[in-house]
Amino acid sequence: MKVLCNCCGKEIQIKENTQIALEDYIMIEKIWGYFSKKDGIRQKMVVCEDCFDAWTGTFAQPPQEIQERELL
Repeated sequence: MKVLCNCCGKEIQIKENTQIALEDYIMIEKIWGYFSKKDGIRQKMVVCEDCFDAWTGTFAQPPQEIQERELL
């Protein structure tokens, strides 16, 4: 299984013969509903950490950050 960043096209490294990612990324999935121009369409995308940081750096209001004590 190949996982590619939708922003830059970088391949997310996956441990051989597993589905375990060796680097982190975000997967965004949206099912558009009523009153949108995409009603009934499901969209999914993968964004690597570098692209996420660059993208959110352009936000007028940055994402909220909460320090987690335990990582899974």
